[in-house]
Amino acid sequence: MDIAGLSMDLANISTMSKVGTAVLDKTLETNEAMGAGLVQMIDASAMERSVNPAVGGNFDIRL
Repeated sequence: MDIAGLSMDLANISTMSKVGTAVLDKTLETNEAMGAGLVQMIDASAMERSVNPAVGGNFDIRL
């Protein structure tokens, strides 16, 4: 039984697990920020519609 090799493998698995968790945490933070930005954009759009209800109601198209 290779104790040194087993120890190295376990250390590598632990490190990879920590890295994966850190990447997942960063991804979640990014998604939360993007979601907050999207909500803010929707709120701004709703505010514009309440101030100028005719904006975006009509549009011209030419083919």
